[in-house]
Amino acid sequence: MQDPFFFGYGSLVNRRTHVYERAHPAEAQGWRRLWRHTAGRDIAILTAVPAAPSDSIEGLIAAVPGGDWAALDLREEAYDRLPATGAIRHDSDAGHIAIYSIPETKHPPAPAPCSILLSYLDVVVQGYFDIFGEAGVARFFETTDGWDAPVLDDRAAPLYPRAQKLSAQETRLVDRWLAEVG
Repeated sequence: MQDPFFFGYGSLVNRRTHVYERAHPAEAQGWRRLWRHTAGRDIAILTAVPAAPSDSIEGLIAAVPGGDWAALDLREEAYDRLPATGAIRHDSDAGHIAIYSIPETKHPPAPAPCSILLSYLDVVVQGYFDIFGEAGVARFFETTDGWDAPVLDDRAAPLYPRAQKLSAQETRLVDRWLAEVG
């Protein structure tokens, strides 16, 4: 039996945040990223949403050994795990590929925009920088909607449970792009 894979497009792109070693760059055709604001949460959640066929997002596919989704499903508990094999372009032997997404109807919307957690965004950008370089970071920001949300600077005391230490170059890159998207 061939192991299934997941397509990561946020913190799962940062290989420091998970143990899934068989990983490859990939692209999800017909998807975009979005900062989703849901009731009961203080922070915005990055999700992938179906989009026009011409849209795509870069990310990382990784094998889930033995199809044991339990740990990953727990990590991604706010999301639905959806089949996405036909939408994912990659250069690997991956067969079945799933993507985690939060449908608009899964959680009630927040009454006001939630904050984007900077320690979370730092992890995402660090992963994109590692895999795709500065051009990949630019594409991450360009293919993500919802930058009009406030940003909560928690770098001094990270609230994100998988926060990572950034280099000075990575910190400047995040800060520059945040200034760019306003």
